[in-house]
Amino acid sequence: MSTPQPVVELSGITKRFPGVVANSDVNLIVHAGEVHAVCGENGAGKSTLMKILYGMQQPDEGTISVNGRQLKLRNPQDAIRAGIGMVHQHFMLADNLTVRENILLGAERLHGIGRSVSAKLTELAEQTGLRAPLGTLVESLGVADRQRVEIMKVLYRGARIVILDEPTAVLVPQEVDALFATVRGMQAQGFTFIFISHKLDEVRAIADTVTVIRRGTTVGTADPKKISSRELAEMMVGSELPSPETRESTVTDREVLRVSALRLETEGSARAVLDDVSFTVHAGEVLGIAGVEGNGQTELVETIMGMRRAGAGTIQLVDADGRAHELTRLGTLARREAGIGYIAEDRTRHGLLLTQPLWLNRILGYQSREPVSKGQLLDIGGARRDTERIVRDYDVRTPGIDVPAAALSGGNQQKLVVGRELSGDPVLLIASHPTRGVDVGAQALIWEQIRAARRDGLAVLLISADLDELIGLSDTIQVILRGRLVSKADPATVTPQELGSAMTGAA
Repeated sequence: MSTPQPVVELSGITKRFPGVVANSDVNLIVHAGEVHAVCGENGAGKSTLMKILYGMQQPDEGTISVNGRQLKLRNPQDAIRAGIGMVHQHFMLADNLTVRENILLGAERLHGIGRSVSAKLTELAEQTGLRAPLGTLVESLGVADRQRVEIMKVLYRGARIVILDEPTAVLVPQEVDALFATVRGMQAQGFTFIFISHKLDEVRAIADTVTVIRRGTTVGTADPKKISSRELAEMMVGSELPSPETRESTVTDREVLRVSALRLETEGSARAVLDDVSFTVHAGEVLGIAGVEGNGQTELVETIMGMRRAGAGTIQLVDADGRAHELTRLGTLARREAGIGYIAEDRTRHGLLLTQPLWLNRILGYQSREPVSKGQLLDIGGARRDTERIVRDYDVRTPGIDVPAAALSGGNQQKLVVGRELSGDPVLLIASHPTRGVDVGAQALIWEQIRAARRDGLAVLLISADLDELIGLSDTIQVILRGRLVSKADPATVTPQELGSAMTGAA
């Protein structure tokens, strides 16, 4: 019996950037109708490889064949014409447009704008499981439905090969199940998927084949039904990795953060984004906040950090002598100087200056403190030396500390941010999605750093969409729904499914 012809074949792909070889002789073969997962650490070259396949970048060496024809994909339009679509991790949707308008935008010539379009869109909605009317504004959709709209966009443009980049990063377990049902249904209709993910249990659940890339080179292909998640992780990083489980208690009676009756209203409206939110975080405690995105987690963190002004309530930081210091009227820098470390939800907007070198990013938020300052003056030498220490201690993979932050992969950017925030000797760490989009190796390192800081008495407020991470790291979990804390969960006994139900209001 002959081997079926691949629908995608990447052969000898090499891509160089100044000081970095992102891909070196990478080979990938994807067959028709399969879900083919590509796994690897951050900086391993997955994103670069997918950008090459989607025409966003061109290889320095190697060939690309689609359906047996060797092609030069000079831009995404070439890829779309070849039947390739890509659903990015960060959605490319216009919130102020409807579902229909988002799908049609830029593709009006394909199917016209008449009744045939409505029939086509209705068919795609059924195919992807979108139940919202086509006239619904995207801003009112949940994360899972936004993702369905993104899939509809690429299908509308004729894609039969769909790249899914970290598609489950912000989904609760029930939404992941629904996405996988959609993928399997489309797979039965002959669609082919290339699935990029760091969640190895999910890879094993959905993929037919897994290709592992390590440090820019293909290291092997595996059958996910015959390999464990730990074995896959070992292929990716070359060593066995720990789980996030943290069961020994280090929680003390000493309060560090005290939030009382916090209320935040939408600008120009009386609608409460946060309503009567109260909680306490103790020294040595990780308090996890679980919730579907859009239920107030972002606003809660930004209010505590002084980026938003609460309409009512108090935020207090309690010192070692038990004295409560009111933060409500302080600015963000003053709160950081009071002892709050901050791992921002969006590192590219609130955590880094992407065009600036790593050593300058070490200074951000700490410009008045050693080792990056001496009195009123910045200590450039001290900042450089401490950046080199963070690079070593946190395994930040970089050609040097003078490269801009934008030159690092997402996971290495995150390790730099975590290293900076934990190097400031905070009494409270606000960690908002600290391992989002990072690989299993970086994830394990960040978990261990948080655990070590917790053992040393650090209070941590953890917000995460990764329910295994929340359950594994937290001492207590509170569920936020529509801006209110609605229930508590014991991490020692709660399951991801139970937590997911509470987050959606089903429990």
